[in-house]
Amino acid sequence: MLLAAASAVFAGSTFMLLLRLRRLRRELAAERVESATRMVEREAVAREQAALGERARIYDDLHDDLGARLLGMIHAAESPLQADLARAALQDLRDVVTRSRGTPGTLRDTLAEIRSEIAQRLAAAGIDLAWDVDEQLPDPDLDSGRALHLHRIVREAISNVIRHARATRVRIRALVRDGALCLDLTDDGDGDEAPKGSGGRGFTTMRERAAELAGNIDWGPGTQGGTKVLLTVPLGGAS
Repeated sequence: MLLAAASAVFAGSTFMLLLRLRRLRRELAAERVESATRMVEREAVAREQAALGERARIYDDLHDDLGARLLGMIHAAESPLQADLARAALQDLRDVVTRSRGTPGTLRDTLAEIRSEIAQRLAAAGIDLAWDVDEQLPDPDLDSGRALHLHRIVREAISNVIRHARATRVRIRALVRDGALCLDLTDDGDGDEAPKGSGGRGFTTMRERAAELAGNIDWGPGTQGGTKVLLTVPLGGAS
C-alpha cells in the first residue's frame, strides 16, 4: 500500500513536472518569436532612419548647390520679373527640404511664413501688401503636406499678380467662417491674371491643391478693381 501511494505521488509529481516543462517550452518559444519580432522592428527602424538621413543629406546638398545658383540668378536678374521667377523657384526648393524633415507647425505658423515670403516678393516687385488675420481664427496643427498646399496656392496667386496684373497693392485677409478658413487675396490690377476658359496649368494646380485640402478656390472681380482669389478650407480636417 505504501508502495502504491509512493508510486501515485511519483506519477503525480512527474505529470506536474511535464506540465511545467511544456509551459516553459511554450514561454521560451513565445519569447524567441517576440525577440525575433523586436529585432526585425529594430532593423526596420534603423533602415528607415538611415534612409531619412541619406534623403536629408541629398536635399541639403541640392539646397546648397541649386540654392546658391538661384540666389545668384536673383541678384543678377535684369528685371523684377526674372528675379521673382528665381525667388519662387528657390522657395519651392526650400519647401522640399523642409517637408523632407517633417517640420510640424500650426495654421498661424504657416500663415506667418506665407506672409514673410510674399512680403519679400511683393516688395521686390514694388507692390504694397495689406495683411489682415482675424484674431478669432483657430490655430490647429498642420502636417507638412497641408502646410505645403497652402504655401503653394498663395505662391501661385502672388506669381500671377506679379507677372500679369500690373497691380500696386495686394490685400490678404484670413478669417474663419462656418468652421472654415477663408483666405481672400485681392489686388488692384487690371484683372489679367484671372483664369479665362479652362485656365492655365497654374490655375489647374491651384484647384488640385485646394481639393487636396478638401476645400474650394474661386476667382472673381476684386473690390479694388482687380481680381479676387478666394480659398475656403474646412478647419475640421486641417490636422
